[in-house]
Amino acid sequence: MDDASSLYARLRDRARQIASRYPPADFYRDHAEAVDASRALFESDELVLNLRRSVCDRLEDDFGHGLLHAVKVALDAGALIHIEGRAAGYSGGYLARRICIAHCAGLLHDIQRKQNNHAEHGACRARELLAAYPLVAGEVEDICSAIRNHEAFKSTVSVNTRDGALVSDCLYDADKFRWGPDNFTDTLWAMTAFTRPALSDFLKHYPAGMASLARIKSTFRTAAGRAYGPGFIDLGIAIGEELYQAIRNEFRNIPV
Repeated sequence: MDDASSLYARLRDRARQIASRYPPADFYRDHAEAVDASRALFESDELVLNLRRSVCDRLEDDFGHGLLHAVKVALDAGALIHIEGRAAGYSGGYLARRICIAHCAGLLHDIQRKQNNHAEHGACRARELLAAYPLVAGEVEDICSAIRNHEAFKSTVSVNTRDGALVSDCLYDADKFRWGPDNFTDTLWAMTAFTRPALSDFLKHYPAGMASLARIKSTFRTAAGRAYGPGFIDLGIAIGEELYQAIRNEFRNIPV
């Protein structure tokens, strides 16, 4: 391991140490039933299991948006569908199917992460991949529309059905939950392992990154996302601020 890799591995470990002292987001406590229901389907539904096996070979961790990220987004998108879908009158087999559609969107949403306009390219690639799966046209459309609409601070395309719009909104919110603690325990370090910035450049861009976290708080789209998303972000900001001080105090003199 070279000096830069060693440094960022140490920063990652420091960040995880800091994060371990914070509680999990309230979402997982308050909606444990939905979280458990999403996970149970994710681990048993044949469509989702087959798609996950396919996605394993197609996602790269270079930008911190690999399989770990995709699985977390899929699980939380499914939990949000459980919450919002039940509020909208979903039940039984239809609720379970819509949770699995959200899982598919979560697994595929960053399939073209390295491309410019990755959401648009990802939607197109997802459509190609999903042709091999037992999905009806409307389900494929819902997945692809959600992928196209998952980027922050970008214009969205209209979704023609209420059910499709809900998948889109749940995918967005689940993805933005990752801007909380996950940003500092995983995502940031996968990105630095790929880009390998000098520590001075890393610190130079740190305040702007923190400002982006604050901005995302007002963009959540579902009722549950608006209720719990800011809490995710507040946890991330607290961890990020503590980490920033630790870097300046403990690592600033390292010449990398």
